[in-house]
Amino acid sequence: METIQLLLQGFSVALEPANLLVCAIGVIVGTLVGALPGIGPTGAIAMLLAATYKLGAESAIIMLAGIYYGTQYGGTVTSVLMGVPGESSSVVTTLDGYQLAKQGKAGKALGIAAVGSFIGGTISVIGLMLVGPNLAQLALIFGPAEYFALMMLAFSLVTAFTGKSMVRGFIALCLGLLLSMVGQDVMTGVPRFTFDNVTLLDGIDFLPIGVGLFGLAEAIESFESGQRRSFVKADLSWRKVLPCWQDIRETFMPMLRGTFLGFLAGTLPGVGATMASFLSYGVEQRVSKTPEKFGKGALAGVAGPETANNAVTGAAFIPMLSLGIPAGASSALLLGALLMFGLQPGPTLFQDAPAVVWGLIASMYIGNLMLVIINMAFIPGIVKVMEKIQPYLATVVLLLAVLGVYSFRSSTTDIVIMLLAGLVGYGMKKVQIPSAPVILGLLLGGMAEISLRQALTISKGSLLIFVEKPVAAGFLVVAILSIALAALTVKGKGKALRSEDVEG
Repeated sequence: METIQLLLQGFSVALEPANLLVCAIGVIVGTLVGALPGIGPTGAIAMLLAATYKLGAESAIIMLAGIYYGTQYGGTVTSVLMGVPGESSSVVTTLDGYQLAKQGKAGKALGIAAVGSFIGGTISVIGLMLVGPNLAQLALIFGPAEYFALMMLAFSLVTAFTGKSMVRGFIALCLGLLLSMVGQDVMTGVPRFTFDNVTLLDGIDFLPIGVGLFGLAEAIESFESGQRRSFVKADLSWRKVLPCWQDIRETFMPMLRGTFLGFLAGTLPGVGATMASFLSYGVEQRVSKTPEKFGKGALAGVAGPETANNAVTGAAFIPMLSLGIPAGASSALLLGALLMFGLQPGPTLFQDAPAVVWGLIASMYIGNLMLVIINMAFIPGIVKVMEKIQPYLATVVLLLAVLGVYSFRSSTTDIVIMLLAGLVGYGMKKVQIPSAPVILGLLLGGMAEISLRQALTISKGSLLIFVEKPVAAGFLVVAILSIALAALTVKGKGKALRSEDVEG
């Protein structure tokens, strides 16, 4: 009963005209960003983060979340019509979606994708509403030892399962942790790694790093490639996009399986939408009575992965809001947004800022409804807009990145940090080092250090506190197992992992 009352309170926030407007802007921008190859949800959130500061916490989080789950819808458009994924989680959709488009069934593919996205997104929000507060209540019993062990678990999962190489993920995480140590010592106030630069005494903010690593690095890569690809010509009127009963019946079970897999993947740090969509595709191919159709235009090959990658979005908010642990790069930036407004994600957030949390949850119901309407009725318009702005995309990204970072604190140092981060991010792309662990290390490094030092102070320097506390010990055991599992499963063999690490 209390959950229903809180949800109604959330709808009273989400249905305010200003919040409805920013929700609509967020999902539309997200759809366009997802449909344009290159930027992705993380880049879009990073670029617009500073611009949302003056909106206030409730409106800003609603808008940024709209961009996040909106990109999952938008990425389908180019995957189906161009054979080019708008962002990484739509890669699998190209396998069958593009083949359906070439067979004259683009409308059917986009329609089923929209329905699946709506189902996966909505059910995941229901899961967030039911699981999030309970998990937060459970986490209230955590002390410094439990928090440190939980962060070690998050670090291990992201390092183990982000990217192709565990060693590269570890390198990226260490870079993020190193950046988190810049500034004053959290316990003594002594300057660290500031090189006598007064502007670095407050540390390195996540915003210029996030914008540089994701938005600017993508812009540089886009300038370098200069590749364009035309859309498949198709009838995208609403009659063609609206699925028939036979299509729904054929794809209903793939949608349900995709929802389950996506929701599970979303709650685990480092797994994310891309892995969820690949996993869903593999499951559907295995259970299908006609596996030979996959890769040649199987509707289930579109429905399952698209439902899975949208189910991830709602689930990703569960560890982020309840425990303060982001599930991936996009939710890490959203966590940073909450910190920017002085809100501490974690067990007390549901009590300290119910209007923000429940307003966000209610807005996701509204946003998913907006998105299914947009993607069913306005696809032709979206395609025309994309064709017009595609040549200027990289330039727009660069301008937004510079203006957004500077407007946050009016600091030229932030601009320099962003430019350096952009160059580093571009280099990391070239050598296939993932960027998400950098953001995770930067955001959680300080909190992990504080928890470690507090725990050691309580135990008078004894590391046994992490073994004697059952919850902390459990987290550390799972962290070790996740590293071991990754070493055994990457490319099917541990030898393949070691070989790739040596080559990298």
